[in-house]
Amino acid sequence: MSGAMTFKSCGSVLVTGANRGLGLQVVHTLASGGFSPGKIIATTRDCSTAQKLQELAEKHPQIHIITLDVLDQGSIEKSVEAVGQLVQEEGLNCLINNAGINVVADFHTVTAEKMIENFHTNAVAPLMVTKAFLPLLKRAASRGGAGGAGSMSIQRAAVINMTSLLGSVELNWGERAKNFKWYPYRTSKSALNMVSRCMATDLEPDGILCMAIHPGWVRTDMGGSEAPLSPEESVSSVLSVIGGLTEKDHGSFLNFTGEVLPW
Repeated sequence: MSGAMTFKSCGSVLVTGANRGLGLQVVHTLASGGFSPGKIIATTRDCSTAQKLQELAEKHPQIHIITLDVLDQGSIEKSVEAVGQLVQEEGLNCLINNAGINVVADFHTVTAEKMIENFHTNAVAPLMVTKAFLPLLKRAASRGGAGGAGSMSIQRAAVINMTSLLGSVELNWGERAKNFKWYPYRTSKSALNMVSRCMATDLEPDGILCMAIHPGWVRTDMGGSEAPLSPEESVSSVLSVIGGLTEKDHGSFLNFTGEVLPW
């Protein structure tokens, strides 16, 4: 967890889809791991049903719950206003685009509607959310952060996209291709990888680090019970990697172990 200690000197972290699964675990680990950032902003579509997240916020005053439906532009804009009031002139240091879904369909069962549903949540929404929060990210980046104005890190400003190894075109062959015939999910994550790479080019002049990370196959509602990693194991590794990111990792596609993955 050595890299994760960097979060202690990070002013604010926003996590989308924080009411369950990996998002909830990220919030829990950040708040209780001894390396909490100043503000942990946890978003959920419906605050009234996010019981576990509310219980966490009651224990940890640095957690702030914000309503955000990543598919609704109006909701995105309202969340930016709310976060802006929280972070003020410091801006937003780290945006973790975690919200995602898995619409399972193979070649025979896939429909245009299933493709578009998965694509909207997993690829389009992170782009729209990042666009909306860009002024707050730029505000944080302009302050230079702990590493100074010439460096890139979560302490300055960063966009982290939670993607999947299943989005790798190069690795979609052989046994892995036969076992996971998930057209909507796999193509949406491949698209998110391209979005990450494109955003990295556009955000670089402002000093905003942008990259994509694969959290592993995790035992969550989406990952299923057969997955080898627990949420705690995955998030522990992911936060360690994210905390240690520098300009050399800008535009990268990394595994939860820190290893570079092929596009």
